[in-house]
Amino acid sequence: MIQKYRFGTPINTDAVVQDIPSAPMDKKDSEENQSILSLAEINAADHFTLTIKMQAQDAVYGLGEANRGINKRGYRYVSHCNDDPNHTEEKVSLYGAHNFILFAGSKFFGLFFDYPSDICFDIGYTTQDTLTVTADEANLDVYLITGADAYDIIHQFRQLIGKSYIPPLWAFGYIQSRWGYKNEEDIRRVAAGYRDNGIPLDSISMDIDYMDHYKDFTVDLERFPNLSALSAEMKEQGLHFIPIIDAGVKIESGYNAYEDGVKNNYFCKRADGTDFVAGVWPGKTHFPDMLDQNVRKWFGLQYKSLIDQGIEGFWNDMNEPAIFYSEEGLAAAFEKMEELEKFKDNPDLNAFWAMRDAFNISNLQKDYERFYHNVDGKKVRHDKVHNLYGFNMTRAAAEGFDEICPEKRMLLFSRSSYIGMHRYGGIWTGDNQSWWSHLLLNIKMMPSLNMCGFLYSGADLGGFGSHTTRDLLLRWLAFGIFTPLMRNHAALGTREQECYQFEGLEDFRNILKLRYRLLPYLYSEYVKAALNDTLLFAPLAFEYPEDAVAREVEDQLMLGEGLMLAPVYQQNTTGRHVYLPEPMLFVLFHTSEEYTVTPMPAGHHYIPCGLAEVPLFIRCGRILPLAPSCECTAQLDYTSFTVLGEEGKGLSYSMYTDDGYTKHPERDGKYLTITK
Repeated sequence: MIQKYRFGTPINTDAVVQDIPSAPMDKKDSEENQSILSLAEINAADHFTLTIKMQAQDAVYGLGEANRGINKRGYRYVSHCNDDPNHTEEKVSLYGAHNFILFAGSKFFGLFFDYPSDICFDIGYTTQDTLTVTADEANLDVYLITGADAYDIIHQFRQLIGKSYIPPLWAFGYIQSRWGYKNEEDIRRVAAGYRDNGIPLDSISMDIDYMDHYKDFTVDLERFPNLSALSAEMKEQGLHFIPIIDAGVKIESGYNAYEDGVKNNYFCKRADGTDFVAGVWPGKTHFPDMLDQNVRKWFGLQYKSLIDQGIEGFWNDMNEPAIFYSEEGLAAAFEKMEELEKFKDNPDLNAFWAMRDAFNISNLQKDYERFYHNVDGKKVRHDKVHNLYGFNMTRAAAEGFDEICPEKRMLLFSRSSYIGMHRYGGIWTGDNQSWWSHLLLNIKMMPSLNMCGFLYSGADLGGFGSHTTRDLLLRWLAFGIFTPLMRNHAALGTREQECYQFEGLEDFRNILKLRYRLLPYLYSEYVKAALNDTLLFAPLAFEYPEDAVAREVEDQLMLGEGLMLAPVYQQNTTGRHVYLPEPMLFVLFHTSEEYTVTPMPAGHHYIPCGLAEVPLFIRCGRILPLAPSCECTAQLDYTSFTVLGEEGKGLSYSMYTDDGYTKHPERDGKYLTITK
């Protein structure tokens, strides 16, 4: 059951797709809801506060792209789409804002706070037994969802916010990316590095290097003289390009996107009506007003220039939006330095700190208060709707694709997001680091993202910043072969981390070939989860709510209807401990073709797992079909499967399949029955 409670005059975020009438919070409300609401203290006068006392057995799940564990108890989290690549434990904001939490314990219920500005979830941080949700303004809709269990609540919430995006089949193939592929020869070198070594690959994503002076929807013709021909050349090898698109439009006379935006008043404004200026990669830019539907239509159609050159997928970046500096902030910094010039010969500690801080001007809150949007004809300051920007940039692209190529599924994923964006594209988890802790964070984040509708998601495998190691990349790939978005991406200046850069290529080849053997099953489970509003990844606690040990396991995940994952995520280990809530088959892949299958009883076990091996568990009564090895999705063979599972039980699996491009999978897909 879903009830909506309205406070003040909320801004319509378009996060939900169901029309739920607002309910009064009084005795007319249902007895069950009143029982839950009686736990809460709500202050909705000049600001909003909701407080709930938590019982010792209560777990709190959700918040999508957030730091720390699957169970969010014990820390505070702030929904503020934030450009910060250093995801250390104390960080409270990452790139997404996903305001959904689920209580599991003494009671089962979910809460969605549809509020587009900063909102804080203090989940036992200030006081261990107290959840406090606070927002500066009491203008929001709060949805209370009650149900039989966690799965029921998630299912209802996913129906409330709409169907998850389904990308084309090729988007489930392996993607190689790097900030630093500077010309056509770099692209050819990467393609050859994979194809010549027999390592599977479906796509190469291009960072800002391909653009003409970092201008959206342009190509540097010196570095990429014929993108159409290069795209066609790559497609002959079964490869796709995925270029980046940033949020800011460069201020430059003669640049079409800039000229059109100024002419039609498509850019965000200052209070005085002039176009707001922010510095990003191209230097000074304007931000298209993505909250204005006319601007979204214009911006979405800009993608056509690249689609016409053979591009079938994009990643949207810098769309929190990230701000390196504003004109106002830059002027203030130089003014401060002039004041400090007298200390230049011998600055004391205070003067030195002041000099250091003078140019700490990126992503300042005061800059987000300096520009405005047109929201349904009303002038709204950006910080009041900050978390909607990336959502609406990706929405603009998706709606543009519907007009440009209406019968074709396009790949689209974004850095910044709000609940509701999952209907238009996927996300990657942002600029992580080559740290073992970020491999574990990737594992823990997947169920939370799924809860909020983001099924097509994944991390930068191997880590974006810092320098990866061979063992870290292998272990990360061994988990990444199960995530829908499987992309290896690294920053300029870091160690090159394409798989062919390391010794022992056969280890990388085998892990990636296993991805393609698993891919028909993974694609099937993904589409089923999208069509049925269910999870692809789930915590063990959801599947085994009565098992006290399972409720505390956060480094193992349920995957689809039949698998459990137990990745190795620590350096210099040759295995790991696992907990089985029920008997399962332990499958250890030594190569993509060689594996051992060992029945294991419920309980605690230590499993061996070498650096190039991949462990997984099959639940009793389930089977896992494996396709023949191949090097790209175009070569997938659905006519012959190796089937793993219990012998002699007459088990079967219904596998979803389609042409990989259809826009109507619920209508045009078909199901194959796989038996053992």
